Amino acid sequence: MALNNTYDARLQQETALGAGVQILLLALIGTAIGMGPAGWLTGLAFAIATWAVLSRALHRSRLRSFGAANRVTLGRATLVGGVTALVADSFQSSPPVSLFVGLTAVALILDGVDGKVARRTGTSTPLGARFDMEVDAFLILVLSVYVSTQLGPWVLLIGGMRYVFVGAARVWPWLTAALPPSTARKTVAALQGVLLLLAGAELLPYAANFAVAALALGLLVWSFGRDVLWLYRTSRVENVPARRQVRELVAS
Repeated sequence: MALNNTYDARLQQETALGAGVQILLLALIGTAIGMGPAGWLTGLAFAIATWAVLSRALHRSRLRSFGAANRVTLGRATLVGGVTALVADSFQSSPPVSLFVGLTAVALILDGVDGKVARRTGTSTPLGARFDMEVDAFLILVLSVYVSTQLGPWVLLIGGMRYVFVGAARVWPWLTAALPPSTARKTVAALQGVLLLLAGAELLPYAANFAVAALALGLLVWSFGRDVLWLYRTSRVENVPARRQVRELVAS
């Protein structure tokens, strides 16, 4: 028990350090651009929420070590917190495009690093995969909020689609079944951040930015639609024997 408590204390120190780095990043951004109350409050809320949720998840998972891959993901989460603060502040004043693009680009690049680190070090865990996925999903949501202020509220469908899927799974449990590995799914997911960043950077004319965001939404609808259809068909096939047994029992 004492050994488990020692491991748990070390893991909690890791999350506390992550929250501290997040606050330091917010201080640097705030000093550099004169960030307003909305940015500060949103950034601090993100730091506290990340610390609380991750601490609880680590305690329940009983991991013996935080791991290098999770440290990379925590670093990405810190950058996402900075992007979140900038987007919140953008409703009062436009953030420097270079800072917004820089933080987002590094966060997107690191998305391909934590998985490789986990595989090379043999430290892949369900918690690490879930942590990575949630950070990705939240970054896409934040980027879609930012781009929606330029192109319209329809862009919010990009960031909200995954959360709608999770909510729908509570109503239709067959949506929670494991999906087969798919390179296409991973590619579409990776492209969302890149395309939203391209549209948000406003380097292209309005029509081109609109087309880029529409492409991102179209790819996402196709990917989710394909997976939902596969899950539905699989659930129907699996339920056939159960329905047959019920009919046989009734007939007898």
